[in-house]
Amino acid sequence: MKNALGRQVQHWIARGRDRHIRLAVTGLSRAGKTAFITALTHQLLHSATQDNLPLFQVAREGRLLGAKRVLSPQLLTPSFAYEQGMAALSSQPPHWPEPTKDVSEISLALRYQPNRGASKLLGQTATLQLDIVDYPGEWLLDLPMLTQDYADWSSQQLALMQGARQSFAGDFAAAVAKLEVNQSADESMLATLAAHYKDYLMACKQQGFQWLQPGRMVLPGELEGAPVLAFFPVPWSLEVMKAAPAGSVGEVLLQRYSAYQQQVIRPFYRDYFTKFDRQVVLVDCLTPLNEGAEAFADLQQALTQLMHSFRYGKRSLFRRFFSPRIDRVLFAATKADHVTPEQHCHLIALLKQLIQSAQQEAAFEGIGFDCMTLASIQATKVGSVVYQGHRYPALQGIDLNGQTIQRYPGEVPAKLPNAEFWQRQGFSFLSFAPQPFEQGEKLPHIRMDKALQFLLGDKVE
Repeated sequence: MKNALGRQVQHWIARGRDRHIRLAVTGLSRAGKTAFITALTHQLLHSATQDNLPLFQVAREGRLLGAKRVLSPQLLTPSFAYEQGMAALSSQPPHWPEPTKDVSEISLALRYQPNRGASKLLGQTATLQLDIVDYPGEWLLDLPMLTQDYADWSSQQLALMQGARQSFAGDFAAAVAKLEVNQSADESMLATLAAHYKDYLMACKQQGFQWLQPGRMVLPGELEGAPVLAFFPVPWSLEVMKAAPAGSVGEVLLQRYSAYQQQVIRPFYRDYFTKFDRQVVLVDCLTPLNEGAEAFADLQQALTQLMHSFRYGKRSLFRRFFSPRIDRVLFAATKADHVTPEQHCHLIALLKQLIQSAQQEAAFEGIGFDCMTLASIQATKVGSVVYQGHRYPALQGIDLNGQTIQRYPGEVPAKLPNAEFWQRQGFSFLSFAPQPFEQGEKLPHIRMDKALQFLLGDKVE
């Protein structure tokens, strides 16, 4: 108890001196959050012995003396599985770390030599504590539900059931059409309907759709089987449901939706998102391009809705203690190693158009904002192929079946795809396994050092 109290005191002292940063690693499912945190942690822990971060100024100048893991001040949050992630990357054959299934956190202390102020003149060293928080991307999508009543949310979700989504919703749509708002609620019946709705969401996810609510139904964590997840969209107005008798389907579903808002989403938002200082938003633009027009439009809608849920604003001493706000946001298009280098400029242009509204909001609030492409762990090497007498850039790597392949995935559109792009769709990228890696080697990456400079560079000057 005494040690825990001491850690909390040190946490508040460091925050007051602006030497404690809480970094949110944000993104939707399959964006690469677990790989990003594993790679970020590895690069920092080995920064003293490996020259692998040339764009991170404090490392390039030799002022980063090293980093080590420290105890997290958050005693109720599980530790991020860094060792398991590195074991996966160094196994034979190597494979990607398991994706996030719950909230986790890892804390690092970065020792460096200041480049300004009295500490520089006196030759002193300083320490920055970095807390990196990971959580399932599926849970992020619930945040906008805090501003919606049950009828509005239901109307929105039912309206999404068109095109490819409609083909997945058959069993659920048929079952909910027979439901009556005033009929007596039965636990078994509600659980069956909720299972149909979950099947619909999982089918959508398999086809690359991202805008899936409630997120806990897709990845329930500790709520697996809990009645609070046994709700679904219904075609009734709020007035009709409020008028439903006690014990009816309408009343029970209203109660469950409210409980989900107040007992699941709100505590999650309060305990995590209102306490972050900086944020990385990882975006996988490539998978939706593979999946088609509907999946890509779904990604754009999910990102737009999601970014309205975060709290931005310049930091001040008062806010650092009592109400931190995100003051720097990095949007990163992941899997840059899955396209050839000359396509990176197209990939970042596409990302900027996808998150234009979020960038405008950040500019209005006067906070730091940047976009880049990166690969947390580079899985391919760049080469070339000859086709009909012409040489073309190509990628070489190992696919998920263990076969060495070399191919050109095609051109990434430099702007939001139009109908013509989807009609002539010539873009197709494959997923690659990690390159063979042994402990002690440099972990290959693309622009992780540039990301570190944006996120932490001003804190280690």
